[in-house]
Amino acid sequence: MLIDTHTHLYSSKFEEDREAVIQNCLDNDIQKLLLPNIDSEYTESMLALSKKYPAVCYPMMGIHPCSIQQDTFENELKHAKEWLQKESFIAVGEIGIDLYWDKSTLGIQQHAFREQIKWAKEMKLPIVIHARDSFNEIFEIVDEMNDENLTGIFHCFTGNQEQAQHIINYGGFKMGIGGVVTFKNSGLDKVISQFDLKHFVLETDSPYLAPTPHRGKRNESPYLTIIGEKMADIYDCSLSEIAEITTNNAMEIFNLG
Repeated sequence: MLIDTHTHLYSSKFEEDREAVIQNCLDNDIQKLLLPNIDSEYTESMLALSKKYPAVCYPMMGIHPCSIQQDTFENELKHAKEWLQKESFIAVGEIGIDLYWDKSTLGIQQHAFREQIKWAKEMKLPIVIHARDSFNEIFEIVDEMNDENLTGIFHCFTGNQEQAQHIINYGGFKMGIGGVVTFKNSGLDKVISQFDLKHFVLETDSPYLAPTPHRGKRNESPYLTIIGEKMADIYDCSLSEIAEITTNNAMEIFNLG
């Protein structure tokens, strides 16, 4: 069994064939799809999907850093906290810092990241971290706030060996590996091969970052098998071994027992 630990299946990109995508997942032994929130615009569609497929789709609650804008972030935080108090979620996510699109919001991104980490620790939920062009800024906050109550995933890990080791040293975090590992010149395969499989989970980030040979097209959870096969090549083992280890890692982090 494989678990897609990060998919935005509730996105409008799947409006016409969402059920077919889910069936394709089940036919390919991808049994669980974990849904990170983006912001208040998406919450209800995410929850509706989770309630329609409660044994397959599992929701998270958080505010994506690209949705942290000066005039709306306080309302977004209030919205997320209210939902966390009235519904059941498997994690606080997707949260973090993104300096690729907008560096001017760094201060409020840092504030929102800290707040959401506090919620996760209080509720004993893992966090799912979005870190784009921001490892140093992310590490500064997690270094300060890390303790036995903080666990989670560094989603879409594309860092170097030193950054991977920094994450491992926290003790309660794993790294999400997606389609980038299949890109010819990413170099990610050489980085992760230096570390034990116990530190990784698999994800698609669909509809984004489709693996080769679908690069540039809509990504979808059934392509998780392609990522698993690439991991099997890297670690010189079978896909079933990759599935067993990464699924156990995901079950552990997200308490999916």
